[in-house]
Amino acid sequence: MDEASVTIAAAPDKVWATVTDITNMGKWSPSNTGGKWTKGASGPAPGAHFAAWNKKGVARWVTHCEVIECEEPSKFAFQVAENHMQWGWKIAATDDGGTELTQWRHRTAMPALPIRMFVKMLWGGIDQLDANMVDGMRDTLNAIKRDLEATPASA
Repeated sequence: MDEASVTIAAAPDKVWATVTDITNMGKWSPSNTGGKWTKGASGPAPGAHFAAWNKKGVARWVTHCEVIECEEPSKFAFQVAENHMQWGWKIAATDDGGTELTQWRHRTAMPALPIRMFVKMLWGGIDQLDANMVDGMRDTLNAIKRDLEATPASA
């Protein structure tokens, strides 16, 4: 499992609301451009579905996701159908009133051959993709931190 963490000077409920708003993830992620709740879902809940739009260079693709863990305000995770990857967030209060935010990812099975070929074409293979995704998690966490710490507490 890959993971990265950051401490944010914001309350856990504010961090929770940010990371579970899949429609805005494109504001922080270097590879995701946003998402949309699907199949009747309107927000985070166990079993909720959403589509996520992604990019690398000129390549664009959509993934289909199902929420597999949703415990407000501490855990949110989802399974990506196309590549057998689980992504998640752990949110923990710190003693000073802030939050430790951890993003993690875990591959549950090897992707099908067409997905592996796509990965090889864009990243050079699974190992290079994995390294790129860990860097992307750090970038995402730092962007979320910057946004939340720049927002007044009353907003």
